[in-house]
Amino acid sequence: MGRIWAWARILGGVGILAFLLWRLGTGAFLDGLRVISLPALGLAFGIGAATTVFSAWRWCLVARGLGLRLSFPAAIADYYKALFLNAALPGGVLGDVDRAVQHGRDEGDVAKSVRAVVLERTAGQLVFLVIAVTVLLTVPSPVLTVLERHGFVVATVLLAVALAAVILLLAFRRLRQGGSRVAAGIRTGLAEIRTGLLARRNWPGVTLASVVVVLGHLATFVVAARAAGSAASLTRLIPLMLLALLAMSLPLNIGGWGPREAVTAWAFGAAGLSATQGLTTAVVYGVFAFVAALPGAAVLIVRALSRLRTAAAVRLAAPISPVPYGLPAAPALLVEPALVEPALVPVAPVGRELVRAGA
Repeated sequence: MGRIWAWARILGGVGILAFLLWRLGTGAFLDGLRVISLPALGLAFGIGAATTVFSAWRWCLVARGLGLRLSFPAAIADYYKALFLNAALPGGVLGDVDRAVQHGRDEGDVAKSVRAVVLERTAGQLVFLVIAVTVLLTVPSPVLTVLERHGFVVATVLLAVALAAVILLLAFRRLRQGGSRVAAGIRTGLAEIRTGLLARRNWPGVTLASVVVVLGHLATFVVAARAAGSAASLTRLIPLMLLALLAMSLPLNIGGWGPREAVTAWAFGAAGLSATQGLTTAVVYGVFAFVAALPGAAVLIVRALSRLRTAAAVRLAAPISPVPYGLPAAPALLVEPALVEPALVPVAPVGRELVRAGA
């Protein structure tokens, strides 16, 4: 089932990109590569470095809140590696899985490390959702127009979501009071949310880091829009970019590509701007994001070379494998004692006594 879902995500991303190529042609994609300048690329790289540092700081706060050790420099390197793997591999989450598992192996608790990464990413998504919903409900945008036009449908959906949330809360409250493994897991999760996210020493830093990360992504989108030739004001662009960032969280993508380009093209067209320009902006943003994650490739290469040097040093230091524990070192002990004259067996005194005794 997992393999089917993985292929469905990849094929979904490919299908979205193929549809955009069919509807808008290859010009928007090629323009996204032609319009990039070195100053814009350098600015986007610097913004990406800032967002990575704050993301790593958020991870440190959550991990330490759960009792795990995680140094800030190591967190930055691991986060860069995760960003590169997310950008280079389908799905967009394999890098986060890798940093969670590797950190867990280093600390001897993979399960807790995975939960720390889940809490860290969830905190960032919650802060982003609060910012996105606030902006989309207050600033004029295609979303606000749709909401005003279909107010009854939106109200019905919101009511259904609220009812589902209440049911889930009641279910969790009942489950946590039981003695089953599920109840124990819920209690553990709630306790770690309190210590990892809601503790007084943690939540201000986690919130600040998450806000800076969202602002960094929006700033990168603004640079991409300006590189694509858009002269629209920030009040017109920011809601469209928040929609694109929301689309990036959908699992139907190839290294982040797919829903982001489709939603950006639709949002620009619905806002009275060019859909082609929206697609070009999304392509430029994708290139910026990939370039900003390239230090993660350097981390991978450096660590691979370090492992190779360590393995070579071990082989040089111990070129001959020792005798496995439990096997006799002297061939004489492998001979049947009754068929060998004890005086002819060159064994140590202890071995001689063992042979004479018929051991």
